[in-house]
Amino acid sequence: MRPAGTVTHCELVVEGAIEPWEVERTLRSVGRVLRCHRIGAPSRLRLSAAACPDGPVLAQVNTRFREIPVRVQVGGPTGFLAEFVAERLDRQIARIAAGDVARVWPDPARPALAAVTEPRPVVRRKYCELRRGDPRSAATAMDAMDYDAHLFSDAETGEDAAVYWAGPHGVRLARQRRVDPPRSNTLPLSVNPRPALLLTDAEAGVRLCRYGLPFVFFTDPRDKRGRLLYRRYDGDLALVAPAPTDHGGA
Repeated sequence: MRPAGTVTHCELVVEGAIEPWEVERTLRSVGRVLRCHRIGAPSRLRLSAAACPDGPVLAQVNTRFREIPVRVQVGGPTGFLAEFVAERLDRQIARIAAGDVARVWPDPARPALAAVTEPRPVVRRKYCELRRGDPRSAATAMDAMDYDAHLFSDAETGEDAAVYWAGPHGVRLARQRRVDPPRSNTLPLSVNPRPALLLTDAEAGVRLCRYGLPFVFFTDPRDKRGRLLYRRYDGDLALVAPAPTDHGGA
């Protein structure tokens, strides 16, 4: 990992072997989008090369727009990455500026990381204090951070819950136990008709890989808290779970 420079308050971090011209072109494209939207907040562009020589490069941009954290992440082949990430960042900021959480789904620019594979290891665990709110605020955060799914604490029920991109309305809600629609909600969404499964991290990983799922929302049998396991671009798995000091949820 090596810092490589800045443009328009944009820190650049490069991981792996990526051609210098690709790095510079992508940095310039991201910088133009930041300048177009008059973003002067410190930003970061991270470029990560795939393990195989001909694999895609993963680009991630983190910034702030009107004090709202904004993140985009997209993979692309050499020669097209700059265009892919700049276009996605521009659409993301424009959508936030319009106050609209709706996005095109399914997303042609980033298909779900869903494939049947052999069991893969959990290589990253992130423990965080879950934000308490309603499905709309959770979906807004999911959209701004360019997540495929987002773990939060449901204010109506006190349960841990997750929102994710799915049909028929674009956003779907899953709770640990309650499967009825939210009483007060201004966001068109569907509700997962089944409570979250009681699984260990290892069992959730087996389920994700065996059935080719992009993520699994489940309840941990030890602390009875909700967890979100998802597949990374490199094929391994990552886990998001409530911090031990976070006493919300179940």
